[in-house]
Amino acid sequence: MESQVVPLFATPIVLTDIPDSQTLGAELRRVIAERQKVHPGTQHSNLGGWQSTWDMDRWGGAAAIKLLAFARNIANRQTTDREGKPVAITWRANMWANVNRSGHANEFHSHPASFWSGVYYVDDGGIAGDSSLGGELEFMDPRGPGPAMYAPNLAFAMPGGLSVGANELVRPQAGRLVMFPSWVLHQVRPYRGNAERISIALNLSL
Repeated sequence: MESQVVPLFATPIVLTDIPDSQTLGAELRRVIAERQKVHPGTQHSNLGGWQSTWDMDRWGGAAAIKLLAFARNIANRQTTDREGKPVAITWRANMWANVNRSGHANEFHSHPASFWSGVYYVDDGGIAGDSSLGGELEFMDPRGPGPAMYAPNLAFAMPGGLSVGANELVRPQAGRLVMFPSWVLHQVRPYRGNAERISIALNLSL
């Protein structure tokens, strides 16, 4: 017998290593440090740490605009109409900076009123080389916990079928942009390093 497996309800997580990220990161780090000196930060999903206002495209200079251009380009390549045909959308955007130190985290949340969201790692705080430091980006399975609760030792024999109800982790890496549908629940696990975990979050809407 031959069976056809249809992977319904796929959820894309797009990982992109940005070219010349060291130069871009150095400039982003500079403007974020300057912003911290004049702004006390905001409180949203962050549990500790410093979060900027959501208008970094206005105060972040050329480096912030360049990062947004990368994100818009990726979004256009990863978005189609309902017939699978390419689309070219003028994405409206907002973005903000996050600086986490030891013990800081972000609770589970989504980004309403957007289509794509993303996070760019300016500095991973050493996490890429040492998994014990925590600080991972954690995605909640949108299909719910049911399969894992019923039979946690079983999975489905298909791409994306091994997690089946468990959360998935993405470890930060400096220079990497992670994009995902804005409705996916996600959090940042507590960072346990002694450096700074610096990231920039963004939303793309219509």
